[in-house]
Amino acid sequence: MQQSDLNIKAVYEKLYQYYGPQNWWPADTAFEVMIGAILTQNTAWENVEKALNGLRPFLKPELIFEMNAEKLSQLIKPSGFFNIKAKRIKNFLNWFHQKDFSLTRLKRMDMAALRHELLAVNGIGKETADSILLYALDKPIFVIDAYTRRLFKRLGRTVPDEYDDFRQIFEQNLDKDLQLFNEYHALIVIHSKQCCRKKPRCDQCFLNRECPYPSRQEA
Repeated sequence: MQQSDLNIKAVYEKLYQYYGPQNWWPADTAFEVMIGAILTQNTAWENVEKALNGLRPFLKPELIFEMNAEKLSQLIKPSGFFNIKAKRIKNFLNWFHQKDFSLTRLKRMDMAALRHELLAVNGIGKETADSILLYALDKPIFVIDAYTRRLFKRLGRTVPDEYDDFRQIFEQNLDKDLQLFNEYHALIVIHSKQCCRKKPRCDQCFLNRECPYPSRQEA
């Protein structure tokens, strides 16, 4: 497979130069980030925003912890799979309650131990856990999502099936920097929404001269 000459760091630099800082995650509080990371599973962010708007008067862990699952599911209905997500939020809050709903306590924890605990919560997968770690708890871990896989496959890069194998490729080729990991993931998302879509807009992509995917499509 033909491969782009751009390495992982060069792709970041190109994206950052073109789009600028993204100021992610779009939320008012760290707790909103946590809830948003669960709500965004299998849905578009626009639907998450609608769900968060309905939930906004209750966006404190103590309030949602005390709320019954039926009411919660109705408030988050725009996010889709709302009954399942309500259960997952409740599972997460049961765990968070054991930490006294303390962000300070979570931030003081070792990242590997904290990640292990998050992944033990029913309904919290690796992408969700890492989004919480990076964007809510300021832990330097790279978030892998479907956009990342699609972009780098089209750039001709080998994309491991295993989530952590792919994550470690990024972490081994970048400085372990919280802001860098934050920006890079956000930049991949915006580029994938604007150009590198499922049906790509290669003619509008500023990387098209360095990306082998357009020529493969023409062939």
